[in-house]
Amino acid sequence: MRDEVAVIGVGCTKFGDRFDRSYEELICDAAFEAYRDAGIEPDRIDAAYLGTYLPGPGGGKAAVSLADALRLYDRPITRVENYCATGTDAFRNACLAIASGTYDVVLVLGAEKLKDRGGRGLPRIGHPLLAKGNTAPGLFALAANRYMHTFGVDRRTLAKVAVKNHANGARNPKAHLRMEVTEEQVLSAPMIAWPFGLFDCCPTTDGAAAAIVCRAEMAREFTDDYVLVKGFGLAVTTGRPYFDPTFDYLGFRSTQKAARQAYEMAGLGPRDIDFAEVHDCFTWTEISNIEDLGFCEKGEGPKLVEEGATRIDGRLPVNPSGGLKSFGHPIGASGVRMIYECVEQIRGRCGERQVKKADIGLAHNVGGPGAVSCVVILGRR
Repeated sequence: MRDEVAVIGVGCTKFGDRFDRSYEELICDAAFEAYRDAGIEPDRIDAAYLGTYLPGPGGGKAAVSLADALRLYDRPITRVENYCATGTDAFRNACLAIASGTYDVVLVLGAEKLKDRGGRGLPRIGHPLLAKGNTAPGLFALAANRYMHTFGVDRRTLAKVAVKNHANGARNPKAHLRMEVTEEQVLSAPMIAWPFGLFDCCPTTDGAAAAIVCRAEMAREFTDDYVLVKGFGLAVTTGRPYFDPTFDYLGFRSTQKAARQAYEMAGLGPRDIDFAEVHDCFTWTEISNIEDLGFCEKGEGPKLVEEGATRIDGRLPVNPSGGLKSFGHPIGASGVRMIYECVEQIRGRCGERQVKKADIGLAHNVGGPGAVSCVVILGRR
């Protein structure tokens, strides 16, 4: 599978409170940017995968949402939903379809319209008793508290993640929250779920992102500036990890397993990764995830943050885009947006947020919480 699939074009809308654009318009904006980037006409698309999490008033119902928006009729289109790993899993499915020889050119599109709703945040779904009162911040806070108690971490280390990612996002014209914050602002912000204050949490966001993939041997028919898929992995554990008596609250097994699959397919290890787009739905999540991805031992993530190793100019830049924390988190679009950032970084197109050495990039999502993870590794041809 390694080096058999190429990304020939990517597109991404401005993320944020996009009351000015409908779900279908966001899809069109991202897709046509990707078409232009790849230098192809829509007629060349053989199949498409739509990553979207929440069907509803904003759109996202089955594959017809993509077919109607882009007029991609009479072609196979599949809707993918897999918690916060929806976008990366849609990309993974497109790569499998190309590598199997079923299709030559496939569109992957992640889209979400979360702000045109009556309530704030994500609607609560699940068991009426076991899930009663659960919120995403509350669930991740359980693990964060256990982690901080075990390894002696305080909120100041978490705040450094927010400061870093907001600084990166301020350099990104497509990010939702384009403002820098200080450590003091993060620590004094209103509390959401201890230890997470307002600036420890990613925002609810509208947005769409797209990628066009093809068989690697035909990539030069479209562009010389393509990026190769080196490897990917997907792992699913229980949807209620907090009810698993063996769960230690210190990380997520799904990420560890998915990363292992991706590294094995790519023939690479964590030390070969030049930069990473990591699922930072909360500041602690970024720290735990860089450990689960193998960039350091368990409990050593805070040290990387304190040393500045994960800054753009550090030895392992993490979330140069601004991450979910600053760029925003429209669930189904986030994974494809991470692919977009990796491709643009590898091509050297990221301007003032460009990572100095960006030959190999990694994109990672975890959702559920911790129930499903997807990891994609991309690299220079």
